Amino acid sequence: MRCGAALAAFLLGQAVLAQTTAESARAAMEQPLQSAEVTAWQIRRYVVKEVPKLAVPARAEDWRAEAQRLRERVLREVVYHGWPREWVEAPPRFEDLGNAGAGPGYRLRKLRYEIVPGFHSAALLYEPEHLRAGMPAILNVNGHEADGKAMEYIQKRSINQARQGILALNLEWIGMGELAHPENVHWNEAYLDFAGANGLGLFYLAMRRGLDYLWQHPQVDRARIGITGLSGGGWQAIVLGALDERILAALPNAGYLSGMSLGGAEWVGDNEQSATDFNAVLDYMHLTAMRAPRPTLLIYNETDSCCFRAPRMKPFLYDQVRPIFRLFGAEDRFSWYANTDPGDHNYQLDNRLHSYAFFARYFQLGAAPAEIPAEAELRTSEQLAVGLPVDNLTILGLARRLAGEIRRPAVPPEPTARSTWAAGERHKLEGLVKYRRVDVESAWPVANSWGGGLKTIGYRFDFDNALSASGTWLKATATRDNAPWTIVLDDEGRKAAGAAISERVNRGEQVLAADLLFTGDAAPPTYYYPVYDRMLATMGDRSLGLEAAQLIALARWIGTSSGHAAGRLEARGRRQQAVALVAAALEPGLFRAVTVRDGLRSWRQVFDEPVDYLKAPEIFCLDLYREFDIERLEMVGARVQP
Repeated sequence: MRCGAALAAFLLGQAVLAQTTAESARAAMEQPLQSAEVTAWQIRRYVVKEVPKLAVPARAEDWRAEAQRLRERVLREVVYHGWPREWVEAPPRFEDLGNAGAGPGYRLRKLRYEIVPGFHSAALLYEPEHLRAGMPAILNVNGHEADGKAMEYIQKRSINQARQGILALNLEWIGMGELAHPENVHWNEAYLDFAGANGLGLFYLAMRRGLDYLWQHPQVDRARIGITGLSGGGWQAIVLGALDERILAALPNAGYLSGMSLGGAEWVGDNEQSATDFNAVLDYMHLTAMRAPRPTLLIYNETDSCCFRAPRMKPFLYDQVRPIFRLFGAEDRFSWYANTDPGDHNYQLDNRLHSYAFFARYFQLGAAPAEIPAEAELRTSEQLAVGLPVDNLTILGLARRLAGEIRRPAVPPEPTARSTWAAGERHKLEGLVKYRRVDVESAWPVANSWGGGLKTIGYRFDFDNALSASGTWLKATATRDNAPWTIVLDDEGRKAAGAAISERVNRGEQVLAADLLFTGDAAPPTYYYPVYDRMLATMGDRSLGLEAAQLIALARWIGTSSGHAAGRLEARGRRQQAVALVAAALEPGLFRAVTVRDGLRSWRQVFDEPVDYLKAPEIFCLDLYREFDIERLEMVGARVQP
């Protein structure tokens, strides 16, 4: 009789378990657990706390030493990270294609130059009509404009600089003008990071080559070289102008912000403007201060239609930097101008006139010149085309080339040696993803359901680093509290994981369907995924490492509550595959098995069948492919099941 009752109870329990379906699991998770705006605010708060602060020393000599230390460190550890030394140290390779026309008071020459082997760019040199030794020069660097070096305002500025007796070199920017190509979209810089070369290095070398050219030009006065540009050109002007002391006068226009501004709603910029680890070394306040005591004019625009509005930039980039120039007795060499005519994102006449006056003063050219109209002399993009090799590399093409040259040491076959190898690889991985342990500080129950044989509780998990994740705990009502557990992850969020959840629930397990940072309810506004990834990366964090740390913390949390220290991990999609494999490699004892669905066989597929960085930012972790392909991660961590 007792046996019959026990059998009936068992069969009843199995019937209850079998009632869970993918749809019922999904319906139980319908209520949102956290808003995208909350996640965005948390990330901004987290980032602003990490921004390096600008400290004003007691003496100019102290700042000079600190600036040199920062300059050397950021170039060594960030800009040139992973780039072949022979490329970095190569002399400028410019090909002069001859005279390309002239106008009143100037001549135009077309130049083609090599950024790195196989990757060429174009430039225009506006020469004064009468060349002589000892002439000042300006490097004109450009921003996100489709016509690149042929933009109307860039031509007018360059023509007038030449008429004022200045050699004006106008560089094409990667992704614009003649370098416009889908594979040169700036987000693709992430592929260079992934292959082990900080993407910033390519952009830095591209502009530094122009300075190298001017430095070696026989008619250039090396003591009178300047730089200017708008937007991305403004960013180039401050980066090169601060990191290369060959530049006397710098005028960046609306091109950058301090990390302190990210506490508001500022746009962080493309990958090169928020390069991996850059702001972990210094903030753009430091970069601006590194200009001291060299002449520097910051132009921002009052109602900028793009980014970096003047009133929001001045407190950080001018007011806090002035004391550094004061140390040198050079406050008069550091100026601020807020443009109101037209006040949008521009380098139109009012801003150009301020630039002419600035360079005339510090190049000792006499009175500030007025602009000589040049509308009749403007040339089309086709007329200014230099011509690049048909097989010219792109950002993605260069990343593929670097990835193809990667060779990793063989894995030791002998068990003892392999165990030692795995421990070393684990330590390497910790540093690569910037892993720092986090713990669940609070697990807030914010939703629940009971019915149809299924019990759920929706949580917001607050971690002790002030970031959060969300997740739904599910089990059949007949399942005991100490049942084995499985964590389920899905690239599309936990609500898309109904089938995987119901399968494990119907096996008598308890399931935690988690939305880690950047996924589902724990994601910032979808359009801004890459912006928040860049905020974290430039401050020295990695989205991949933060998400892996959250996953490990959740595994410990459910392990403690269930009484089972180890459980299963199931991930669907390439993003969650990366997180799962990294977490399992870092803490292999936490997971008895890892199941991956719809993942990749090798990270090489990311290059061969391009994965959109905007949709999967955490995959593009600096050095990840260089050091670890998928099989290698699996060897370091838990066994992965199909």
